Amino acid sequence: MKILDKYLLKTFLVTFTTVFVILFFIFILQTVWLFISELAGKDLDLILVVKFLLFSMPRIIPLVLPLSVLLASIMTFGNLAENYEFAAMKSSGISLQRAMRVLIIFIFVLSIVAFWFANNVIPFAEYKFVNFRKNIAQAKPAMAIAEGQFNDVGTYNIKVNKKSGENGNILTGVTIHEKANNFGENKTVIKAKDGELISNEKSSILKLVLNDGYYYQDVTPKKYEDRAKLPFIKGAFKTHIINIDLSELNKVDDSKESIAGTNAMLNVNELRYTLDSLNKNLDNEIISFSENINQRVGFRKSSTLINPDKKEKKKKTLPNDLLSLYTNKQKVDVLKMAGSNVTSNIFSIESTQKDLKDKQRDINKHLTALYEKFVIAFACFLMFFIGAPLGAIIRKGGLGLPIVFAVLIFITFHFINTFGKRLSQEGGMTPFMGSWMSSFILSPLAVLLTYRATNDNGLINFDAITTPISQLFQKISERFSPAQNKQ
Repeated sequence: MKILDKYLLKTFLVTFTTVFVILFFIFILQTVWLFISELAGKDLDLILVVKFLLFSMPRIIPLVLPLSVLLASIMTFGNLAENYEFAAMKSSGISLQRAMRVLIIFIFVLSIVAFWFANNVIPFAEYKFVNFRKNIAQAKPAMAIAEGQFNDVGTYNIKVNKKSGENGNILTGVTIHEKANNFGENKTVIKAKDGELISNEKSSILKLVLNDGYYYQDVTPKKYEDRAKLPFIKGAFKTHIINIDLSELNKVDDSKESIAGTNAMLNVNELRYTLDSLNKNLDNEIISFSENINQRVGFRKSSTLINPDKKEKKKKTLPNDLLSLYTNKQKVDVLKMAGSNVTSNIFSIESTQKDLKDKQRDINKHLTALYEKFVIAFACFLMFFIGAPLGAIIRKGGLGLPIVFAVLIFITFHFINTFGKRLSQEGGMTPFMGSWMSSFILSPLAVLLTYRATNDNGLINFDAITTPISQLFQKISERFSPAQNKQ
């Protein structure tokens, strides 16, 4: 490696490391702010808080890494151009591409590391992070109930307006939704002015004592026509005691892993395997539903389609008005049955359509997660080929103008990327286009900036705009000036 390559690589690495650490610290503070309600005021020891932050750190890398490459490239090449080091290199016959060669190799290695990180470390950390959040919420019964939001505790969803007391066991403004079945439907709602959590270390039963409240319970009538009236039972109480079994919640281990299956927790091979299963499941459900609805409607495959050599038997011709074959009473029964069948089929089609859309949305999310692992590797290349030429063009280093350009470019990249992913998940475009749209849009910018920096052109060629305008005015003045002289 030549002295110039060592100098450029050292300068870029120092800048890149400094920028990466600063940005990483900023995004960690943002993570703490987002989850402050889960950490503050819950008597968590330092080890649990550190684990929480460690498991949340890897998810920040896809945001920090491309931005760090972009900002470090602009600052490094901006400093070189500002201090006339580029002018010295060009006078010695060293082009911009030659100066970028060693850094291109470094960015290539960094892209491979980024892909490996996104494929292995981030899914593992996401898996740990989700499970760790669940276990923190279950570590203590009082800690599992946060103020101002519904909290899932056993078979109850509990919301309190305010917690007080030494251990947060005094509750004010209590609202409880009781799950009546395995589907999570809320059939009973309890509201109380205040309450108290009473627990015993030797017992797995948490006693919740409620004072001055009401309860509302939905009633499902046996007759279908009575269900539209939505009947319910209402009652009042002075004191009401609810016993919550915490035998499962108290068996908490912060290393326990009980949640899996989200697309962010899977690597490339697992995503491909899952996508294959999801696509097969969707195809089978479509075929099954189409056959089922055809049988219900009465459509059957023609025998000639199954056996072309077999001729269909001639059927007796029916009159145009089929109802004329029945009596008036039979007509009413037939119309009622037809209306009921149409309503039932429409409901079945709408519910199945919603279910199929949800399954397709799940497939799109998994495809997006698959493509994102490759996008982060390409984003490092893209940001370097935008930042390096841009720094050489603007000829400004430091933390002033480079930060402005870096933030504007990265916000554009991140906005397009987020918009594309959301649109693809809802079926507005293919997941491939949604994931790669930001890269496709900004790639021409990288090519343009590299071309202009190589040819020593400015960021914007004002001569290309002002010269045609000045020539136009000159032609107009020459055209009218002879007429004025003759007068």
